[in-house]
Amino acid sequence: MVWYVLVIEAIVFAVLFTTILFVSFHGEKMYSPACIHNYPPDIQEEYFKTHERVDVSYKSKKVVLAKSCGIIMFTVILTICAKLAGAVTFWQGFAIAFGLMVWIGAYDTLFLDWVLFANMKMFRLKGTEHMDKAYHQKWFHLKGAIFPGLLFALIPAALVGLFISLMG
Repeated sequence: MVWYVLVIEAIVFAVLFTTILFVSFHGEKMYSPACIHNYPPDIQEEYFKTHERVDVSYKSKKVVLAKSCGIIMFTVILTICAKLAGAVTFWQGFAIAFGLMVWIGAYDTLFLDWVLFANMKMFRLKGTEHMDKAYHQKWFHLKGAIFPGLLFALIPAALVGLFISLMG
C-alpha cells in the first residue's frame, strides 16, 4: 500500500465531505428531517415550537434514506480510495476504508460540528438563533461520532473489503 496516497485521499475526502455537507445544509434542504436529526434535542424542540413537527428519529424513512445514500456514496468513494492506495485483499480494503471513515468522523466532530456549525449563523435553524450555548454541545456530537458513528463506519468498510476482494 502507498501511505502518502492515503494522506492525500484523507485531505481530498475531507474537502469532498465538507462540500457535500455545505450543499446539503443549504437553503430549505437544512429543514428536512435528514438534516434536523443532526441537531441536539433541545434545538429540535425549540425549532418544532414554531414549525410543523416531523419525524427526525433514526428510524424515520427520510433519515434512513439519507443514511443509506451516504453508505452507498461512501462505499463508492472508499472503494476507489482503497484501489488507488493499492489494496488487493479484503482486510486491506477494510482497513483503508475504516481508517478513512474514522478520520472523517473525527474531522466531522472536531472541526465541522464543534467549530463551523457551532459558530456559523448560516447553520442555525429558524427560531433557534438565540440558542448560542445549545449549538456548542460537544458531548452530543462526540456521542454521535462514537455510536452510531463507528457502526456507520463499519458498513461501508466491510462493503469496500468485499468489493476489493472480488476485484482481485
